[in-house]
Amino acid sequence: NPIMPENIGGSADLTGSNNTLTADLGIFDPKNRKGRYVHYGIREHGMSAIMNGLVLHGGIRPYGGTFMAFVDYARGAMRLSSLMGIPVTYVMTHDSIGLGEDGPTHQPVEHLSICRATPNSYTFRPCDTVETAEAWEIALTSENTPSVLALSRQGLPTLRTEHKNSNLTSKGAYVLAEAEGKRQAILMATGSEVEIAMKARDILQEAGIGTRVVSMPCMELFAQQDNAYRRKVLPPGPVRVAVEAALRDGGWDQWLLGERGQEKKAGFVGMTGFGASAPAPTLYEEFGITPEGVAEKVRELIG
Repeated sequence: NPIMPENIGGSADLTGSNNTLTADLGIFDPKNRKGRYVHYGIREHGMSAIMNGLVLHGGIRPYGGTFMAFVDYARGAMRLSSLMGIPVTYVMTHDSIGLGEDGPTHQPVEHLSICRATPNSYTFRPCDTVETAEAWEIALTSENTPSVLALSRQGLPTLRTEHKNSNLTSKGAYVLAEAEGKRQAILMATGSEVEIAMKARDILQEAGIGTRVVSMPCMELFAQQDNAYRRKVLPPGPVRVAVEAALRDGGWDQWLLGERGQEKKAGFVGMTGFGASAPAPTLYEEFGITPEGVAEKVRELIG
């Protein structure tokens, strides 16, 4: 925000949970019209519509935060961002069953699907701080496409530990960890489940099953890459398993069955319905979204 004085942030009454306020912004209110942070109140649609208007005014790059489940309330204005081709940034946190005890009313399972299905929209689900920074860069430099940043509630480890000069998130998907030995499986994952995929890879490699892990922070950007790059990331042959704490309908069949994939060699580990109220580790265990569950799915497909 200090680098981009045109940024105006805000949240729909969830600033403390979204972590969208930085110290340099100042609060926009009747006594401080120079403030660059807006407390919108519990008005997800109003916030989104106002951000559309700020972009159309010109000279302003707004971002606003709420919980991912409340995409439902913001949906009309979010759709207009895409339709009008204006680069609003939506910061949607608490993006899965990982939010825990608030339960299924607050746990988004179908929301990634509608975001990804919307034309002219980028849906980012970064796995760590590095991918989040890369997604933020893309969102702030986009000229005609709005962005949704789907972020976790739970803390995540840094998985990108080697410096790269290029923005790998701009490719949509990339190889995070290569198979050791003969490549027999490819695990694709987003967000908080990339960590699970990496742990599953350890289990499979110990069993002699060469496993590649592909982080896919933005399906839309991956679809825009040329065929040669997509083939390099998703070559034919190995079994493919996608891992995401959401519904398979969120665009996964394009990468499991398309791009040289085969149904008999494709599997999904994720949600099939609504969540439940419990601590996040318990929920992941109960719904089978675990390293062991992913490894077992690979073994089933290999036969």
